[in-house]
Amino acid sequence: MSPDVAFELMMILTSGCALLVSAWLYWRARRRRSMKALAGFGVMMALWCAGHVAVFHGWERLGIALILANPLMPTFFLDFAVGFVNQGVGRRPWLDRLARGRGLLYLAALAVLLASLWLEGGGVIAFGPFAHYFVFQGIGWFNIAYTIAIGVLAHALLLWGLRIHSGNRRRSIAAMFAAGAWGLLLATSFIFPSLGLYWYPWPMLLLPSYVVLLVYGVVRYQMLEINAWANRALLWTLMTALVMGLIALLSAMAGQFGMQALANVPKWQLWLYSMLLLMLALALYQPVSKLVERLIYPGSRLDEQLLALWQQRLGEASSWSGLANAAAGLISRQMGQPVAIRFTPEGESAQALPAGPCIQCRHQPQGWQARLQGFEDVTPGLRLAAEVFASLLATRCGLLERSLQLAEAERRRLSEQHLVELGGLSAAMAHELRNPLNIISMATAGLEASRKEMIQAQLKRADRLISDMLAYSGRIQVQCQAIPLAALLDSLRPQFDWQGTAFEHQLPADYRLWADPYRLQQVVVNLVDNALAFVRNRPGGRICVEAGDRPGLVRVHNNGPLIDAELGERLFRPFVGKRSGGSGLGLAIVQRIMEAHGGHVRHRQDLGWPVTFELYFPEEKHS
Repeated sequence: MSPDVAFELMMILTSGCALLVSAWLYWRARRRRSMKALAGFGVMMALWCAGHVAVFHGWERLGIALILANPLMPTFFLDFAVGFVNQGVGRRPWLDRLARGRGLLYLAALAVLLASLWLEGGGVIAFGPFAHYFVFQGIGWFNIAYTIAIGVLAHALLLWGLRIHSGNRRRSIAAMFAAGAWGLLLATSFIFPSLGLYWYPWPMLLLPSYVVLLVYGVVRYQMLEINAWANRALLWTLMTALVMGLIALLSAMAGQFGMQALANVPKWQLWLYSMLLLMLALALYQPVSKLVERLIYPGSRLDEQLLALWQQRLGEASSWSGLANAAAGLISRQMGQPVAIRFTPEGESAQALPAGPCIQCRHQPQGWQARLQGFEDVTPGLRLAAEVFASLLATRCGLLERSLQLAEAERRRLSEQHLVELGGLSAAMAHELRNPLNIISMATAGLEASRKEMIQAQLKRADRLISDMLAYSGRIQVQCQAIPLAALLDSLRPQFDWQGTAFEHQLPADYRLWADPYRLQQVVVNLVDNALAFVRNRPGGRICVEAGDRPGLVRVHNNGPLIDAELGERLFRPFVGKRSGGSGLGLAIVQRIMEAHGGHVRHRQDLGWPVTFELYFPEEKHS
């Protein structure tokens, strides 16, 4: 292939690439003016390359006019740069004024073009392999100088945008600079003959890459679908280069293996046939791929719309039960039969799986994993759909778990904040209340014994209420150590008015709890005092403390009346208990103390006693 033909082919290829990219960009730009300006830049690049082709074929006036229109190229690019840089930042008055004056820039470019045509700013010469080649002359030098000045202004604006922007927009600007440097390197050789340097413009043969790299560098961070297109284009380019290399090697070695007819075929014909076959394979890839998928996976109907619907419906679930119901409905509709959904969070044992198709999601150390159960008899297509759905469901399980953890952490934060505020209020109220109570207590000194005893009893009750309120609303801190529980219970016996109630503990002598001594004493006193309010002075009244079936577990029983089921659900809330003379905070305080230890308390009626409170203290943690 002669050098002049190679140059002409590269100009045609550049023009075609620029027109295709510009048409696609304009179609995708919608209302984004900056992208439409970039499409205009591509159109002017296509016309500029077409001008060279026109000159080669002797259409000199048309070709010179198209080449001298090059001031419009940087003007379109400057228009793009203004709009691109002025997005995503605070409005800049000088940029707004420049944007409003873009029409004047286009008029100035047209004026330079008309002056260059009127005063013959270019001509045609012959040199080297070229019979017709464009060179600047006269006012044409002003034309190229103006073009360079507008290009410098556009890139200076981008340089300023590189400083103020971040993220994808900054990456786009950096890509523009890289593409601009590449384009400058390629286009420099075009002007050499105008300077009297009659060198063949080899770099111009790579010009098709400039417009593609420039537009791709800009939009790859703005329009995600362009990346998929670039992936296919790069794959096709690499396959073309590989096939052309193999064809060249085969042609060179064909004669040595007796394939003389193949060796005599011109290489360009082999390359042309190979490229046509590659293009045909590229065009047939999608329909053939779909046909093969239908043959291998009959009944499968997975597409982007279905996957988007699945993700949307699964994403709307805000609880495990809601997610299970949504997932079961979606996959059952797809499979045409009921499909069960089972979740196994971290730390829980696996549930028994039902008969029939089931998707089980389990929390593993590496994250949530989904497993299909009972899908042996379904078609390959439906099994593929179930596997894809299970993968989406496992991902959603991880997201929901983190969402619930964040919600629980926020709930605890608000609860702690509320308790801090309540603690401050309680401390202030306790101070204000105890002062008048002390005065009342002193005022009873001269009263008769019966009245004084009655008033003192009520004062003690009020003081107990204040103390419980402070204990509940204050911040609970624990300093744990090993406590012998039996010795603690024996030391507390004298504090209570048993009045015929039997109190016993069934604990080994060496039984110990890892707890805070003072807080553990509060828990025992509150539970025993609460039980005495119901069993004191009753025939056969009993309170019993025994060790549970695992370390750290203690149960406090009493044979008082059964607690109503509806009351049991709210038993540990403040001011819920029905104990006569109590503050209503005893059990709520017990729950707060147990939570501070990292344990829990619960009410049970299934252990052979009417009322049982079960306490769990975690074991000692060794560092």
